[in-house]
Amino acid sequence: MDVLLDILRAMRLTGGIFLDAEFTAPWCVRAKVGPEDCSPFTPEPRHIIAYHYVTEGRCLLKVGGGPPVRIGSGDIVVLPRNDDHVLASATNLRPVGAEQLIQPGSEGGLAKIVHGGGGERTRILCGFLGDDLPHNAFISMLPGVLKIAVADGASGGWIESTFRFAANELAEGRAASPAMLAKLAELLFMEAVRRWFASRPPAAHAWTAGLRDPVVARALGLLHGQIARRWTTDDIARELAVSRSAFAERFTRAVGEPPMRYLARQRVEQASAQLRDSADPIARIAFDVGYESEAAFSRAFRRAYGVPPAAWRREAAAGKA
Repeated sequence: MDVLLDILRAMRLTGGIFLDAEFTAPWCVRAKVGPEDCSPFTPEPRHIIAYHYVTEGRCLLKVGGGPPVRIGSGDIVVLPRNDDHVLASATNLRPVGAEQLIQPGSEGGLAKIVHGGGGERTRILCGFLGDDLPHNAFISMLPGVLKIAVADGASGGWIESTFRFAANELAEGRAASPAMLAKLAELLFMEAVRRWFASRPPAAHAWTAGLRDPVVARALGLLHGQIARRWTTDDIARELAVSRSAFAERFTRAVGEPPMRYLARQRVEQASAQLRDSADPIARIAFDVGYESEAAFSRAFRRAYGVPPAAWRREAAAGKA
């Protein structure tokens, strides 16, 4: 974990809380943090990390074609790449652009949204973190959504109580609170990444050592950021402007396995997550992770997991995988 903490500290994140949203069911909004949301707090960063803290009620969050993520009071969801996303009381509603609903705050306070049909209430604090690294390979390797229940874990109690205190301060218009919340948001991001990393299988930890080598770090960013691309070791070396042999040696030494073997393992691991968490057809999942045919994917998956994808999905649904 020392390497991971070093990486997170080196990012030197800035950020802020920019929106206090109150929704009543039924409601559905499409959202993405924009430069205008960051400008009151910091110059526009190269990379924006969005997050939402649910202080009351519950809702669903959906990113792209992924399954909806259920979030409730005390949960925080972090979007490491600031993907377009939908927040809603139910998934069968037509989304409204959040930018159409935002009302400026009074006397420098938080901007607000009050929207919905008058039913069950959900309140969300929306914020962002940003960094100015020219290439952040680490961010490209994280999943699209990280969710944590801030009350869980050894650090959860003080994080939740501090966040709630700062949120109350903001509601009362105290000017010092945004800076406090920005720092707390940085700690929350670190906690979300730490918990996600701790939940990963031991074999997935090797890449953290690779991030110490700038060439290997960029290679990892390319592989994870474009996992479906038909990569070869020569392709990656050309992208990095290094020789094939030098790159292959550095990668294998840092990560513990050759680039193409690492990529193959990451593909089947990502596919297993999609099989478990979505209802997408197996052929679609095979294409998404870089296989030219369902048959080729099934062979690779069976070598890794011992059973075909369809059987693994059934076992996972039954709670056996």
